[in-house]
Amino acid sequence: MKEYLQPTEFLDFDQKSVSEFAEQSAAGAKTDAEKAVALYYAVRDGFQYNPNILDLRRTGLKASDLLKRKRGYCVEKAVLLAASARAVNIPSRLSFYIVKNHIATEKLEKLLRKDYLVFHGAAEMFLDGRWLKTTPAFNKRLCDFLNVEPLEFDGRADSIFQEYDKSGNVFMKYLHDYGFFSDLPYDLYLEELK
Repeated sequence: MKEYLQPTEFLDFDQKSVSEFAEQSAAGAKTDAEKAVALYYAVRDGFQYNPNILDLRRTGLKASDLLKRKRGYCVEKAVLLAASARAVNIPSRLSFYIVKNHIATEKLEKLLRKDYLVFHGAAEMFLDGRWLKTTPAFNKRLCDFLNVEPLEFDGRADSIFQEYDKSGNVFMKYLHDYGFFSDLPYDLYLEELK
């Protein structure tokens, strides 16, 4: 469990900006579950989801870098959430998936020449003796715009599958699970994007 509490290259909560963000976001929370919930919403709604601006440099994928921009995509937001959890002493790790997103990805699909996305990022936190998966990618304003219920997190159950929109249409399918990692597997990530 110790490895899931350490700072890493990408989960760089040893940087003052990340530790301060985590402490401020979790201020007033008494339990680990309350802290995790507060961090989840701070990342989900505090950073606009934008998959069209990718910075694939190692420095661009660090938690501390996202704090400078206030917008990011699923991998960056998962990295920030996992780093923030570790900053308040909650074990965390990253998990990644291949997904098929059915709404508002036409521009990205045309660019990638595929109708699926590799390495959709999630953060997992160890709470009350088990790992809970969370996806803080899609902020509430974007979900309202896309007619999709935003993913909620209560600190007791996974918050990962956003399968349908508010009308019952398929929104997202999870096609492959890469497993979990103590840090962003940078080389694998780049290889999968290629």
